[in-house]
Amino acid sequence: MVGPHAQAKQPVSAALAGPYGHPFHPILVTVPIGAWIASLVFDAASRFVADPGFLTQGSVWLIGLGVLGAVAAALVGLLDLFAIPVGTPAFRLALVHMTLNLAVTGAYALNLVWRLADYGQPVPTGIGMLALSAASVAVLAVSGFLGGKLAYRYGVRVADETTQAEGYVYRGRDSDS
Repeated sequence: MVGPHAQAKQPVSAALAGPYGHPFHPILVTVPIGAWIASLVFDAASRFVADPGFLTQGSVWLIGLGVLGAVAAALVGLLDLFAIPVGTPAFRLALVHMTLNLAVTGAYALNLVWRLADYGQPVPTGIGMLALSAASVAVLAVSGFLGGKLAYRYGVRVADETTQAEGYVYRGRDSDS
């Protein structure tokens, strides 16, 4: 690999951030994303059922799980950030991506504390809590879009094209058939 972008493809620590071409950060972000979206569904559903207690309690657990998952994803993502050359457009975009994710995680941590005061009450999720979750998911979507741009446009922690081309070489059969 040649060029300044080659540095961003290599892990700072393969043991912690994932081996070359297979980073852990994209795998780990599925935990908070899934948990927080499911919690939003639970929150909305709690407003339409006769006994909403199980949904509001489930939402609290999902938010907590999401916060824990976000911390793990952030730690690994920070290692990926260290691989990007400072001052580049990719680095600046990564800082925005990180800032948005930290803001969302902070919002969900506050949302969790807010909800714990009413935990176990058989009432629907409050409109304020629901609105905070919806706004947080919206910001999370923007941040996810930026994370996709880091990987798919700038190739952060993605294998170089020569390595990727190995997946398109025909082996053991005639390539004309």
